[in-house]
Amino acid sequence: MSVLIKFENVGKIYRTGSVVYEALHDVNLEIDEGELAVILGPSGAGKSTLLNLLGGLDAATSGKIFFSTEELTSFDDARLGRFRALDVGIIFQFYNLVPTLTALENVALMEELGIKIMDPLKALEMVGLADKKGSFPSQMSGGQQQRISIARALAKQPRLLLCDEPTGALDTNTGREVLKILQDQSRVHNKTVVMVTHNSLFAEVADKVIYVKNGTVVEVKKNESPKDAFDLDW
Repeated sequence: MSVLIKFENVGKIYRTGSVVYEALHDVNLEIDEGELAVILGPSGAGKSTLLNLLGGLDAATSGKIFFSTEELTSFDDARLGRFRALDVGIIFQFYNLVPTLTALENVALMEELGIKIMDPLKALEMVGLADKKGSFPSQMSGGQQQRISIARALAKQPRLLLCDEPTGALDTNTGREVLKILQDQSRVHNKTVVMVTHNSLFAEVADKVIYVKNGTVVEVKKNESPKDAFDLDW
């Protein structure tokens, strides 16, 4: 496997007036192409900041971040915008669907922003919701809405899929279904999937587990025998 993401001594400091907050410090990690990586840690450990740096949503204060052969930390705003638009798909805990658009229109929205995408119906088929193409978010369950948000992220065929507590608002069975879709993106479609969660159970489905505490990576473990998402005992 080739390394897709590499952090070298990365730090992130936020300043508000005279208040300085060190969210991350001395972060070193590697994530391989096609890997399912889970970032685990308690609230306030720096997980979301780490995810934001991975996706180019925030800039590092120190250190270097590499994506494939390029250094993200050297990108100007325009190049960083292209990286976010073309290479990164993001799935949030609370779906972020447009309530006045149908499922199909929500997926096709990326095209309205000038981003080349696959056929939106094909993206819905990938998450098993082609039959809901004409439904509005209010007519769908939480799990279905999350699957629509996954389809929207997959439609632009990103190399990197970032997930921020993607099952946090879902019941156990629906959570398994969503987790299975994400796992298959790595196993079947060779996409690199990085998932932030506080649920230590997710370590069992990951290829790599990145433990974050007090603003830095304290341990990285390879999982030689990841479980199938449907086999998790929630």
